[in-house]
Amino acid sequence: MTTRNSDAVWNGNLAEGAGLVALGSEMFTGPYTFASRFEQGAGTNPEELLGAAHASCFSMFLANVISGAGKQVTSVRTTASVTLGDGPAITGVALSVTAEVPGLSEADFAQHVKTTEAGCPISAALSVPITVDARLS
Repeated sequence: MTTRNSDAVWNGNLAEGAGLVALGSEMFTGPYTFASRFEQGAGTNPEELLGAAHASCFSMFLANVISGAGKQVTSVRTTASVTLGDGPAITGVALSVTAEVPGLSEADFAQHVKTTEAGCPISAALSVPITVDARLS
């Protein structure tokens, strides 16, 4: 079993406060504010971090599924768009996936994407609608 850690601190009230989020691996530390979350201000936000986690998990899982079927994966790129609606509440995640896998048929690729949709750990942890638009390059 693997456990990963991250840390976040928030100082002040919601509208005027500020925070700092850090990954336990020390590979990223960044500020977040009301403006970076609900407007277009500088800094990161929880939805962006969730999207990064989801995109990286989906790419890794799909590469593993395809490799497990005997194909050599050149690359898998996933972009995650996390929507924060009213409430506030995360209302959905849209994944856009592009994979480069020489010799893989479209039909086999579609099946591997379905397997990944069902097995990606981050997808499984979320209770919001997730859409996947996947294509071979």
